Amino acid sequence: LTKIGFETSLRYAIQLITAASLACQKRKGKEVEVEDISRVYTLFVDVKRSVQFLVEYQEQFMFNEVPEQCDDGVMAE
Repeated sequence: LTKIGFETSLRYAIQLITAASLACQKRKGKEVEVEDISRVYTLFVDVKRSVQFLVEYQEQFMFNEVPEQCDDGVMAE
């Protein structure tokens, strides 16, 4: 969790703790374990991974027409 908090944000790490606690309760565990954190980490994406996902798959999204800019900063048609 420390590594995740350092690489993303403290807010995201705290939200992961909360979600991992709920995952622990669901499996009727007494302590949050690494498997709980790993599970919620794959379910909930931080901003950096979300942006990376959008950039990777932008061609497959509807309305992916992004206007290109010329060298002088003016939008090309």
